[in-house]
Amino acid sequence: MASAMTCSAADLLPHLGNSANATAAAEFICGRFTAVSEYLSNTAYAVDSTYLLFSAYLVFAMQLGFAMLCAGSVRAKNTMNIMLTNVLDAAAGGLSYYLFGFAFAFGAPSNGFIGKHFFGLKEFPSQSFDYSYFLYQWAFAIAAAGITSGSIAERTQFVAYLIYSSFLTGFVYPIVSHWFWSADGWASASKIDGNLLFGSGVIDFAGSGVVHMVGGIAGLWGAFIEGPRIGRFDRIGRSVTLRGHSASLVVLGTFLLWFGWYGFNPGSFLTILKSYGDSTKGTYYGQWSAIGRTAVTTTLAGCTAALTTLFGKRLLVGHWNVVDVCNGLLGGFAAITSGCAVVEPWAAIVCGFVAAWVLIGFNKLATKLKYDDPLEAAQLHGGCGSWGIIFTGLFAKKEYVNEVYPRFPNRPYGLFMGGGGRLLGSQIIQILVIIGWVSVTMGPLFFLLQKFKLLRISREDETAGMDLTRHGGFAYIYHDEDEGSSMPGFKMTRIEPTNTPTPDHHHNRSVAV
Repeated sequence: MASAMTCSAADLLPHLGNSANATAAAEFICGRFTAVSEYLSNTAYAVDSTYLLFSAYLVFAMQLGFAMLCAGSVRAKNTMNIMLTNVLDAAAGGLSYYLFGFAFAFGAPSNGFIGKHFFGLKEFPSQSFDYSYFLYQWAFAIAAAGITSGSIAERTQFVAYLIYSSFLTGFVYPIVSHWFWSADGWASASKIDGNLLFGSGVIDFAGSGVVHMVGGIAGLWGAFIEGPRIGRFDRIGRSVTLRGHSASLVVLGTFLLWFGWYGFNPGSFLTILKSYGDSTKGTYYGQWSAIGRTAVTTTLAGCTAALTTLFGKRLLVGHWNVVDVCNGLLGGFAAITSGCAVVEPWAAIVCGFVAAWVLIGFNKLATKLKYDDPLEAAQLHGGCGSWGIIFTGLFAKKEYVNEVYPRFPNRPYGLFMGGGGRLLGSQIIQILVIIGWVSVTMGPLFFLLQKFKLLRISREDETAGMDLTRHGGFAYIYHDEDEGSSMPGFKMTRIEPTNTPTPDHHHNRSVAV
C-alpha cells in the first residue's frame, strides 16, 4: 500500500505570501489535505481487506469442491460418511486453528521454528494482521485436512477423522506455514532479518509444499498404515478397480475447485492496491497486473495437465476417461501453486505437461506397491506438489521475483532463467523437510490410532458400507454394482441395447371408429 500523503502548514506558508490570513489559510488547506489523505488511506485498507475476504470465500468454496469430488470418487455406500468428514474438516479445523494454529503459524515476534502469539486471537487485530487474514489462512489450513481425508476414505473410523483433522490443522500444518510463510520463518522468502536460506529463501507462493505436500504426505501415511480397501487387490495381488459411483459429482467438484483456485493462487498476494513504480511500464502496471498474470499461469497449467492426461491415458489404456482428466487438471493446479506468481505463462504450460506425467507415474507406482488411495490424493497433491516446488526453482523469473519479494532485491531466481542453483537448492530442502516433519508427526499418530483400534473400521462394516452401519442409512436408495448385499434398496443396473426391432407404430396403429 502506498504511504500516506502529508502536508505541513510551515512548508505551505511561503507559497501563500505574507498576508495576515496566510497562516490560517495554510492550516486550513493542510487540514483538508490531511482529511482527504486519511480517507484515501482508509479506502485502500478497505479495498485490500475486501479483496482478501473475497479470496478467502473462494478458497472456502473449495471445501464444497472437495466434498463433491470425494463423494463421486467413493462407492455409494460410503457417500454420507465422506461428506460428513468434509464438513468436520472445516468445523474441527476452525476451532483448532483459532485456538492454536494461527498462533503457531503467524504469532510474531517469534523464533524461526514456531509462532508464540495470538492464541485464541488474543490482542487481535493488530497492525500486522486483521480478521480477514485469519479467515484466509484458516481456509488454507482446512484445505490441507481435506486432502488427507480423501486418501483414507471408505475404511476409516469417524473418531480418527476428528483426531487427525484437529492435530493437522492445529499443529502440523501451522508449523510448516510458519517456516515458509511467516516473517520469522527460518526458510521464508519474506524473512525480515535478511538471513535468507541460500540468499533466496523458499519460494512457495501459494502452497504446493505448505498445503498440498503436507496434506498429501499425511494422507500417504494414513493410507499406508490402514492398508488397502477390501477387494482393491485380489488374492494373487492383481489390481481391482473400485470405481467411484458418480463421475458427474467428480466433474462438479473439479469445476468448483478450479473456481476456488482463483482465490487460492491470485489471492495469496493478500493485497491488490499496490503500484510497483515501474516507469518503463507506466501507471497501468502494478500488483493488480501480477494478480492477473497469476490467474493466467494457474489456468494454463491446469488446462495443459488436463489435455496431457487425456491423450496420455488414451495411449496407455485405450479410452477417454473423464475422472482421469479431472485428476490431471487438479494435478496441474497443485504443481503451479508454488511458482504461479513468479513464472511466465509459457512456463506454466511446461509445468502442467510434466505434472500430468508425474501423476500418471505415481499412480503406476502406487498400483505396483499395492497402495490404495481412493482419490489419488497422495500422488496428486504430494507428487505434483513436489514437482511444482522444483519447477519454481527452475523457472522463476528475476523480474517477477523482485516484484513479489521486494524487500531484498537481486536475490537468486530460477536455474533455467540464469539465476543459478541456490533457489533450486532451497526448494529441494523444502521438499525434504516437509516429508520429514509430516512423517514424524502424522505417521506416529496414525500408528497409535491403529494400535488402539481407533483407525480402521471392522471388516463387516467396511463390506456393508459406513452409511448404513455408522450413519443410519444410505445417502441414496442405491446399491453399488460390485456389491452382492441383501440390504433393502434398489439395484441400479446398466440398460444395454437389445436386438429386438423397434416397433413400427405407423403400420400398427389402430383407429377407433
